[in-house]
Amino acid sequence: MAARWWRRTLRGLCGAALFLSQLSVLSGRAGSLMTTKLSQPQSTLAKGLTSTSTNVPYFKVLESTEIPPYLTNCPSNGLCSRLPPDCMTCNTNYSCVYGKTATFDCKVKPHVHCVDENNHEQENFTINMTCQFCWQLATSDYVCTNSTSCMTVSCPRQRYNATCTVRDHIHCLGNRVFPKMLYCNWTGGYKWSTALALSITLGGFGADRFYLGQWREGLGKLFSFGGLGIWTLIDVLLIGVGYVGPADGSLYI
Repeated sequence: MAARWWRRTLRGLCGAALFLSQLSVLSGRAGSLMTTKLSQPQSTLAKGLTSTSTNVPYFKVLESTEIPPYLTNCPSNGLCSRLPPDCMTCNTNYSCVYGKTATFDCKVKPHVHCVDENNHEQENFTINMTCQFCWQLATSDYVCTNSTSCMTVSCPRQRYNATCTVRDHIHCLGNRVFPKMLYCNWTGGYKWSTALALSITLGGFGADRFYLGQWREGLGKLFSFGGLGIWTLIDVLLIGVGYVGPADGSLYI
């Protein structure tokens, strides 16, 4: 009886072990199937990333669609001959005769649209301009920087280094931005008529000198009663001829 019981027990243990082994095999297959399914979207996403990385970079696409800065000054569908110089490129001939009218072949820059006199769009055209360099233009054809650190009333008259830029509608040879030495010609807002009126009426109290910003001379005239009238008369003459000016060195307006 005991032998039969041991045999039955061993058979049950073997059957349980066989069942557990089969169960572990089945669970391993299910896990492998789930991992493959989960890895498929990742691999697809990786392929999508690698495929997009081979395309043209995003910043290059932006560069191709950017608007050139010179387009802001270029009128659309206007006459080509009246375009500003920044909107075209011309084959300038520096061997032209100075002061004479010369003709140059020009071409519009990219993204610039212009027409001829018959309202037909064109890219190549000619312009006529006087043969001269930009720094040889008249003073009304360019704009220069101003200086407020130099004295306008001095002997000899002071100059300053200015940077000048040619106006948009003017055509010339060479650089359109150039340096130039100019005389000091800035103003601080002082009026010559006001200074002369104060010198005649209240000059004995130094009002003219106070108005021009010359405080020490004004105090001297005030406490000396205009130098007993002599200083007052002299200042009337000096302000009248413009010899005495504002203390900041500017010009009268």
